[in-house]
Amino acid sequence: MPRSSRIMSNTGIYHTLLRGINQQRIFEEESDYKYFLAKLVQIKKETGILLFGYCIMSNHVHLLLKESETRVEYLFRRLGPSYAYYFNNKYARSGHLFQDRYKSEPVQDGRYLAVAINYIHQNPVRAGICGDAEDYKWSSMSMLGREGSIIDEGHLFSLVTENEIRSVGKQADEIAPFK
Repeated sequence: MPRSSRIMSNTGIYHTLLRGINQQRIFEEESDYKYFLAKLVQIKKETGILLFGYCIMSNHVHLLLKESETRVEYLFRRLGPSYAYYFNNKYARSGHLFQDRYKSEPVQDGRYLAVAINYIHQNPVRAGICGDAEDYKWSSMSMLGREGSIIDEGHLFSLVTENEIRSVGKQADEIAPFK
């Protein structure tokens, strides 16, 4: 059976998800998280794709991306295989690392953008890893508004304010885009 077509966003913004195959861990050590982020930053710079938010969990990754003249799928065609090669080589394994292709949910307006980024940031809280999203090291929430952030904050804050992102609160828990 053929795959269904992706729903296109009228804003070019997508909430994306990349899962480990069989829900296995795809990040074992701090160096794995760092490699993934460095590769993401490199590809984002090369493509002009904007990064509005991320959360890297042990077995999946959420990215909030805005297309440029380059489509989001191109980022995943480079990021996924590059990271899988790194991981497989480092841990002496072979085969697929990711479950299926990445999933994507179009973000059509500013209100949903604020809810989506909050949902992404609340992942480690919902998983019981930390009590506050700002305490999780591998999320853009810990760097939001700070020097060294890899988020394209100028573009993000032209669409929603930092206060809107932080004030969405529990509403993000009511939205589960990837069931």
